[in-house]
Amino acid sequence: MLRHRISGKRKFYISLMRVLMSAAAVLTAALVLFMIAYVFIRGLPNVTWKLLSTKPSYLTGSVGILPDILNTLYIVIASLLIVLPLGVGAAIYLTEYASNRKLVAVIEYASETLSGIPSIIYGLVGMLFFCQVLGMKTSLLAGALTLVIMNLPTVMRTTQESLKTVPQSYREGAFGLGAGKWRVIRTVVLPGCVDGVITGCILSVGRILGESAALLFTAGFAHALNGFFEGLGSAGATLTVALYVYAKEEGEFEVAFAIAAILMILTLLINFAAMFVERYFKRKKNT
Repeated sequence: MLRHRISGKRKFYISLMRVLMSAAAVLTAALVLFMIAYVFIRGLPNVTWKLLSTKPSYLTGSVGILPDILNTLYIVIASLLIVLPLGVGAAIYLTEYASNRKLVAVIEYASETLSGIPSIIYGLVGMLFFCQVLGMKTSLLAGALTLVIMNLPTVMRTTQESLKTVPQSYREGAFGLGAGKWRVIRTVVLPGCVDGVITGCILSVGRILGESAALLFTAGFAHALNGFFEGLGSAGATLTVALYVYAKEEGEFEVAFAIAAILMILTLLINFAAMFVERYFKRKKNT
């Protein structure tokens, strides 16, 4: 009888947990689908070619987000050009060269701490250091350097974990053939962990696209249409900052939802790209 009672209680507990987990999964999926559908329904009808291909004119009252799109592109390119060499180089050093385990632990702890700091604090520090101390003023370059610090832990950790997945036998075999340390890393280790580098790059692009708090302090609100190098030296609003300005400051909610729909599409594309890259390299490794 006792065994039957215990068995019955256990079955009830398992069934209850299954129901609760299923409900949590359905609720999460429903919230995501509701948010995507709501943004698309409110935003996509307002996405027009004129909105995407023109700049705002205060004389005629027309609205255009072409400068914001270009500013977003500029800040993504500038951030990646700096953060990728730094992050990948730091990961290679920590995994392949560093022999002091305490130093490695301290650097990894500092990296994890950086990834947990609120973005508004990065914006405040970036404004004080890059804009004022270094004299960059409010500019896209100051915003890009702030985003570099924010995304450095992501690139470093993803690359580091990917480096650890390369079998040690590959390194030993290359050393046995007479290859040097750097040659082994360049020709054997890095090709085996390129998926981690690309994944970190994609995740960094996603965070750069969605960041607004740090850029409010460092990049500014301007909607000027500039070239790449001229734009980096001047203030400019990215798509997320423009969304905040149009929704909060100017009350243009139709334009704000249009920008939100564009950002949502870009986010979905980045997630799909990350999934495709992961599957591609897994399939390549298995073959």
